[in-house]
Amino acid sequence: MDKKVTIALIGAGQRVLDTYENYTLKYPYEVQFVAVAEPRRERRERFRQTHDIADERCFTEWQELLARPKLADAVLICTPDRMHFGPTMAALQAGYHVLLEKPMSPDPDECLQIGAAADASGHIFMLGYTLRYTNMFATIKHLLDDGRIGQLISIQHSENVAYWHYAHAFVRGNWSNTARSSPMILSKSCHDMDLLLWLAGVDCVRLSSFGSLTHFTAVNAPQGAPARCLDGCPAAQRCLYYAPNFYLTGETGWPVSAVSEDTSSEVVLRALQEGPYGRCVYHCDNDVVDHQVVNMEFANNITATFTMCAFSQQISRTIRLLGTKGELNGISSQNTSQIEEIDFATEAHTVLSLPLGGGAHGYGGGDFGLFRHFLQLVRGEDQQAGGSGAMSAQSHLMAFAAEKSRLEKKVIDMQEFQRLRLW
Repeated sequence: MDKKVTIALIGAGQRVLDTYENYTLKYPYEVQFVAVAEPRRERRERFRQTHDIADERCFTEWQELLARPKLADAVLICTPDRMHFGPTMAALQAGYHVLLEKPMSPDPDECLQIGAAADASGHIFMLGYTLRYTNMFATIKHLLDDGRIGQLISIQHSENVAYWHYAHAFVRGNWSNTARSSPMILSKSCHDMDLLLWLAGVDCVRLSSFGSLTHFTAVNAPQGAPARCLDGCPAAQRCLYYAPNFYLTGETGWPVSAVSEDTSSEVVLRALQEGPYGRCVYHCDNDVVDHQVVNMEFANNITATFTMCAFSQQISRTIRLLGTKGELNGISSQNTSQIEEIDFATEAHTVLSLPLGGGAHGYGGGDFGLFRHFLQLVRGEDQQAGGSGAMSAQSHLMAFAAEKSRLEKKVIDMQEFQRLRLW
């Protein structure tokens, strides 16, 4: 390893602890955190101790960190979604390479500004689009580019969120309310918009979308259900979403670690009695959709459909690519990654079972793959682009357009949408 990459972290939340920190601790000869900005003292101090960061390089606010002379090769930005714009623009201006967690911003204008600034900066800019780096989707892209199914005609892609994951993150959790975070199609599925844009290879020209919040509403609450699960719910024994069954299991990892940093039973119990994760899923202030479809047409006449649904048993993604000479069918879940290749001429069916890759708990290995590629780009070892700012902004505009279509029940022309700023 010729050069260890140094990184300044902005935002030491759960996402960092579960992914980028794990990589750094596993491969300390590749990368080192040398500065951190985090407003919560406990998390800042824990991160400082874990990575042996000097006190003078620990900051409460990101402005303090970026006001100093350049402290590292790159900045990793993992603040809440609505706090991405300021530190990203400042980091690019200060000369840092930037890895930004998705989404870029819940504001379309800010996305375009970030994209333009990133492309003009001359620095490495990557967004946390991990799906490209999973073994399954990377292999599908290779087979597609190799012409294995001829000309690509259509894509059918589904994100199966899992009923329990949706309840945790999008009913009780941080991404449940559009005003506080962003629409579901952006906060959860901008990954998938990027994936479809990447596979199609050209811009989306038209799209339409339908969907709603159907199940997690007060009308579906069990009779007599209180605002909190622990306030004597009569449906406790039969409810799929009874909070103690989620969080008082003796486990200490995610999702319990999202409820409380102290995962002892007593502290988690108190958090369920007082905090957001103890609320009845039918009596929350959530408003993001629990199912949605998006229909897309791309500039090369490829058509695509995307379906997001909360109601599956496991977290998984399935995809079907239909070409003039064959088809590819893929499924990726927490413990499975498989591609079926079908050749029309020979009628051969070939099944590829793929390893999940390092850090498989994070998007089927995509988290580690993404971070590794970013480090390679910073070191100058890989000339393959990690995705431009403009392309990242384009995938976000697809999500914003899909939400507009869903709400207004109309087809969106993407060129007109961007030219006239119709958001």
